[in-house]
Amino acid sequence: MAKINPLNAYKETKIRTASQGQLIIMIYDETIRQIDLAVEALGSANRRLDAVHNAIVKAQDLITELTVSLDFDRGGEIARGLFSLYMFFRQHLTEANIKKSPEMLANVRSMLAELREAWVQISKTGIEVEAARSGVNIAG
Repeated sequence: MAKINPLNAYKETKIRTASQGQLIIMIYDETIRQIDLAVEALGSANRRLDAVHNAIVKAQDLITELTVSLDFDRGGEIARGLFSLYMFFRQHLTEANIKKSPEMLANVRSMLAELREAWVQISKTGIEVEAARSGVNIAG
């Protein structure tokens, strides 16, 4: 009989019961975490370049998830603006991966943290659903 990992079960339940805004915040959180892991690996004594690469690729994958969730029909200018930012992030992360640049990673991380905070504020106002309809659609 297979054992159920309580932590994985908790995480799965948290994701399944999250609102659209909360899912977006979770994606931002994980993207920022991956960038932090890359910076940490770059700063380690043995510069674990494989770990740097893997973390940056995961961050790029998460940004791709945000990108494909954009609803251009409903989102209009907001969706187009987010699309441009996400493309900028992906390009910068690619360059940071090639150059192994903690400065470039920090730049992207800073901007992601600002966007994340904006989503947190939207979630607190209770107009989260309307904000999500105006440009982002996380369909699972």
